[in-house]
Amino acid sequence: MSQSTTAPGRLERQGARKTLSVEGLGKSYGEGPGAVEVLRQLSLRIEPGEIVSIVGPSGAGKTTLLRCLAGLLPPSEGRVAYGGTEIARPISEVGVVFQDYSRSLLPWMRNAANVAFPLQGRRVPRAERVAVAQESLAAVGLPHVGRKYPWQLSGGQQQRVAIARALAYQSEVLLMDEPFASVDAQTRFDLEDLVLDLRRRLGVSIVVVTHDIDESVYLADRVVVLSGHPATVVDSVEVPFGPERDQIETKADPVFTDLRGRILAQIRR
Repeated sequence: MSQSTTAPGRLERQGARKTLSVEGLGKSYGEGPGAVEVLRQLSLRIEPGEIVSIVGPSGAGKTTLLRCLAGLLPPSEGRVAYGGTEIARPISEVGVVFQDYSRSLLPWMRNAANVAFPLQGRRVPRAERVAVAQESLAAVGLPHVGRKYPWQLSGGQQQRVAIARALAYQSEVLLMDEPFASVDAQTRFDLEDLVLDLRRRLGVSIVVVTHDIDESVYLADRVVVLSGHPATVVDSVEVPFGPERDQIETKADPVFTDLRGRILAQIRR
């Protein structure tokens, strides 16, 4: 896998400095007797520079939680805050990487333009947008694809471009919704290692929603396990592996197997 080994100048200063917190979060769709309660009294904290995986039964509300964290959905009760400031709408400090990267990238724009596009809304000068886009593409190992279109790239490369776009926006927190579900196994492993590398180099906080228990343990400092409807936190599993992890050695560690079994047992209850 080709990727830069030194954090780009503009990006290296974006590391997370605040805690992302969820306090008593509840979310329901609809009103009255027909309302569907999805999240109930859910509380958690993501510390600066921490990677947290969120797992749970299918349909438990993981994506709903992620959208509340991003300010894309208003809570029915409770609050989401970054550094003590309530998130009532999307903020620049929190970026989202969606599962469907093929739709999130604009096919008529070249990759560099896709990465730089969100910066236009912040009225960043064109020269700086170009520089930040190039640095962001280099950070995800794609320094030479800026002039190409998304459809000229593989699925894994397109997802890297989507991650680069979130980095370019100077996000301190990356929210990732099943980010590697649509790629093959080897590409998934490469992208998992990319996420770990970005945390090491840039100091960003990362929240990953995933159905893959192995992925949740391999990536995270902590795995948050949700119950079924309505979702609440039933377990918070500390992962003792350090920042340097290996796809073969880490996953062969007996501790990895024990953590995987603990999480699976919680989900299948």
